[in-house]
Amino acid sequence: MAIGEAAVCPQLSPPLRNDSHRLEGRAMKPMNDKHLAILRRQMVELIEIQVELMSDELGQEALSEPVLAAMRRVPRHLFVAPSLASLAYQNTPLPIGFDKTISQPFIVALMTDLLAPQRHESVLEVGTGLGYQTAVLAELADHVWSVEIVEELGSHAQMRLQQLGYSGVNTRIGDGSRGWVEHAPYDKILATAAAEQPPAALLEQLKPGGRLVLPLGPADAQYLTVIDKDAVGRTRTRDLIPVRFSLLETVI
Repeated sequence: MAIGEAAVCPQLSPPLRNDSHRLEGRAMKPMNDKHLAILRRQMVELIEIQVELMSDELGQEALSEPVLAAMRRVPRHLFVAPSLASLAYQNTPLPIGFDKTISQPFIVALMTDLLAPQRHESVLEVGTGLGYQTAVLAELADHVWSVEIVEELGSHAQMRLQQLGYSGVNTRIGDGSRGWVEHAPYDKILATAAAEQPPAALLEQLKPGGRLVLPLGPADAQYLTVIDKDAVGRTRTRDLIPVRFSLLETVI
């Protein structure tokens, strides 16, 4: 979940109309699970096209099949307000309240692919939001520990993730910039809000050989960034594409 995120990549998905609009004086039925599954597959196909079109900037022509499969499985329409469910599979951020958004699916897929979570790994997520990115990570990793600073969002996310059977997820309300030290170290860490510098606590809680993915930089010059930590604790940073996220909220 990106907080206030707006990606710079092009909008490829066609606009969807309300799923209960009127056509020639007749009300159409709401979309069912079959219809939504078709839209979800189309969403992933558009993500694949977008990655191919941006391959020069990304340094890759495709995302991994496990990530794409996870994107096909997770019901994004259940992680937005019911009034926005018919828009859930557009390749665009959507508001979730408290001046936050659920990320553009392309960004969710790209950040997940860059993180490369594995089935045996433990992942820390900073910024649960309503839990969509959390669910995608949970499809791929052994366990996801997720921290959300807004209590209303975090509580709702925990309930939704439990309802959907994601038993390998734990959430808490708190300052994500401080990580979750009780369960550290983590194989991978993903932050869904921007920091001007990598938070020291997150680097400390990352295992040697681990990876941190986050938007990094000031508000007007943020880049999606990958930080790898080697076996002796040294870090290597790689910037990819410009993005725009809200800054990581902290508690003083």
